Amino acid sequence: MVTCCGLVTVKNEPVPLKSIAVEVSVQGHVATVSSTLQYENQEQSPLEAIFVFPLPGEAAVCRFSTKIGQTEVVAEVQEKQKAQEQYDDALSSGQQAFLLEESDESPDVFKLSVGSLPPGEKASVSLDYVTELSVQADDGLRLCLPAVLNPRYQPQDSGSGGSAQVSSVPAGSVPYSLSLSAHVSSPHPISRVESNCPLDPLNYLNTEKTQATVSLAAGHQFDRDVELLLYYQDTHQPTAIVEAAQASAKPGTLMGDPVVMLSLYPEFPKDVMSSMTSHGEFLFVVDRSGSMECPMHLGSGSQDRISSARETLLLLLKSLPMGCYFNIIGFGSSYESFFPKSVEYSQKTMDEALQKVKEMRADLGGTEILQPLKHIYSQPCLPDQPRQLFLFTDGEVGNTKEVLDLVKTNAGSHRCFSFGIGEGASTALISGVAKQARGHAQFITGQDRMQPKAMQSLRFALQPAVVDISVKWNVPKEVSVTPLSPPIRVLFQGQRALLYAQLTGEVRTLPSTGSVTVKYSLAKQPVENQLSFSLKPTEDTGMTVHRLGARTLIQSLEVEEREQDGGKEGVKEKVIELSVQSGVSSAFTAFIAIHKGDGEALQGQLLRRHVPTPNFDSPAPTSKPVRDPLLQLISLQKASGSWVLEAALAEVLVKTEEEVSKPKPAQVDQEVWATVLALVWLYGFKMEAQEEWQFLAMKAVSWIQAQKGSYMASVSECVQAGNTLLGCQVQKDTLGL
Repeated sequence: MVTCCGLVTVKNEPVPLKSIAVEVSVQGHVATVSSTLQYENQEQSPLEAIFVFPLPGEAAVCRFSTKIGQTEVVAEVQEKQKAQEQYDDALSSGQQAFLLEESDESPDVFKLSVGSLPPGEKASVSLDYVTELSVQADDGLRLCLPAVLNPRYQPQDSGSGGSAQVSSVPAGSVPYSLSLSAHVSSPHPISRVESNCPLDPLNYLNTEKTQATVSLAAGHQFDRDVELLLYYQDTHQPTAIVEAAQASAKPGTLMGDPVVMLSLYPEFPKDVMSSMTSHGEFLFVVDRSGSMECPMHLGSGSQDRISSARETLLLLLKSLPMGCYFNIIGFGSSYESFFPKSVEYSQKTMDEALQKVKEMRADLGGTEILQPLKHIYSQPCLPDQPRQLFLFTDGEVGNTKEVLDLVKTNAGSHRCFSFGIGEGASTALISGVAKQARGHAQFITGQDRMQPKAMQSLRFALQPAVVDISVKWNVPKEVSVTPLSPPIRVLFQGQRALLYAQLTGEVRTLPSTGSVTVKYSLAKQPVENQLSFSLKPTEDTGMTVHRLGARTLIQSLEVEEREQDGGKEGVKEKVIELSVQSGVSSAFTAFIAIHKGDGEALQGQLLRRHVPTPNFDSPAPTSKPVRDPLLQLISLQKASGSWVLEAALAEVLVKTEEEVSKPKPAQVDQEVWATVLALVWLYGFKMEAQEEWQFLAMKAVSWIQAQKGSYMASVSECVQAGNTLLGCQVQKDTLGL
């Protein structure tokens, strides 16, 4: 059941939302985002406008205000039911009312009820939230402003009748525009800022290049997710920031005490990064719902999502190490496993799986992730084969919180690497499952390709990780440190952790510095770092750190409340108290603002209009598929890592069988020769895609080195003959031989 409203703009009915202006303030790894939405009622009757919109899954809404004419009303955070009752009472008495509440099913969906606007009246709504910036594979920090919420699929038996509804229109028809400006501040110099949308030039504000501003180019239409990528120098250096207490708050409360934020982003030595395990149970869980037929992006030649998933599975299957176990599970309204249980990786099982991948379609109806996950968790783990779960979905589910609770309950038995496919994938779902199961989340949007991101996560699964992490705060005895974040259990290469803690005591009268000691194990080697930080709180930061700390604690308490079917006594009340105190939204609270105006009731029938979001879920245009020679070559590789000298290989190399066979050194086996040719072709022509084929190349090199005979003396001759045949200049050392 897809819960969405009518597409009102298709009928050319006026929509009250006119523009969105966004200001972003970035402080290192966190940001405050301020959005202003302009509305106008162009109808002849009073109008109630509903706008459902997405926020990052880790965002904390912290301010909500409205302005009608010259009068501004700042909203209060109240218990949700009480706020809803006040909103309904205000509307029934003809007053303007504004309500912002978190969806019951997914914490990254907010429903904004603008309330009753008189005919011809204009109104603006301002929304502020704080969020952590996610780390990308190239050390960039990602800030995403989602333009779209795909219709969220709500399982029929979920029992929820209040799922947030989402209106959508064809992309390019959105009747409102977006402007965005960002101020970036960092302890380290800012190298550059990139975006998937046109930007004005970066403007540095000081000679150290630690502060800068940047804006979207004029005329941007809010028809896609807006992505900012920030790059700093020395990004792996840990940092700690102490933020001053709120002057009006009571000491001893979260907002009345200083809060410290610790950033950990370990750098992995190259020898550790090249170390790979050959063990593991790899479970690839792939969305096969109808929405997976939609295009990956709106550009020409876009693949549909299920085709991209098939190609990604080809790469993953070819890259698995010998000795591991695997299975593939497709899900929709039901689920299907390739094998009854995980099978050992071999030529036979790989071939069987690849044949089924070719036949895989987006034909399983709706999107229900819960049941296949329950099935997986019911299967016993294999001895000495750590379970690694790869989840691919476009994130269109309505029971996100139930899924996250299930993953958290089983977090000790596996790691989960998740992939959000296409515009509008739920950050709460994709990031949440990875966070709960000590994995890593990836998002594939715009022109992104799924394959390199999947291979990066496979590298995380095969490489050693930072484990046995402990954090010890070293502060004067008059100060107590209360962690607001749950303990960190694992960090992979390229991951960063932000930890928040409350400092209780007379910080201002104590020595000016404290320190924190971080210990962990990497590749079975102990590592210890000590970081000093100032105990003199930073002023004028807009309470960003406090609010993110509050959000972290609120999320932990909400999970505790759900796990215990209502929670321990007082947990819900504690969440409400913390939410009201910090001004941070929660599942149990909402922002409410009422503008009483002149006290006169509005005249006329109240109309409801749903503000549409752009719809990217139109079927991908049918076109004749182009055969990618890289994928053709990969499909020919054996599970062991070798290639066979055959006509299909010659076709990829754009040669005849005779042309490929003739230069082979006499003392070299045909299979070794074919494998060397494949490696030379990869390094000679496909270096830009190395992240996609690096593991299967490593398998090929290992296979060559494991062969018996005197061929090794002729490897240089093989490489040189391959270069001559293919017109390359690849060195033997480059291949790792």
